[in-house]
Amino acid sequence: MSRIAVVPGSFDPVTLGHLDVIDRAAGLFDELHVLVVHNPAKTALLPIAERVSLLREAIAEAGLPDNIRVESWSVGLLVDYCTDVGASVLVKGIRSQVDVAYETPMAIVNRNLAGVETVFLLPDPAHAHVSSSLVRQVASLGGDVSPYVPRVVADLLQGESLS
Repeated sequence: MSRIAVVPGSFDPVTLGHLDVIDRAAGLFDELHVLVVHNPAKTALLPIAERVSLLREAIAEAGLPDNIRVESWSVGLLVDYCTDVGASVLVKGIRSQVDVAYETPMAIVNRNLAGVETVFLLPDPAHAHVSSSLVRQVASLGGDVSPYVPRVVADLLQGESLS
């Protein structure tokens, strides 16, 4: 029986912290689905299809394991996707106590709804302060985001006006 997990996120844009969590999660499970989801509480910078493409390219460039699939999901509950692909675990990167407080109620509801457990992974300390929203803000003000994101994302953001 395969151990299948899902790493969900908006990945708007994908950061080096995301790649760190994805890489380590891929080592823990037989199959890992990185799922780009729509977050109605956020205004997206990049369309979902572009985020999927950037993730695939960043994962390939980083030489991450080949048990990773990148998909998108925009309708329905996250646990519905998990059920569809046979995943019993969600993996969430946690940077701080604020993330734990935000993620804990969702983890409980996901377990209650579909028996899907949530595993929290701490990021490499070098990336613990980085978020996609911080990257978007730095890029919109003309700052260098290359220390925080894969090359493909830095190239894209430096070529776009984000105001």
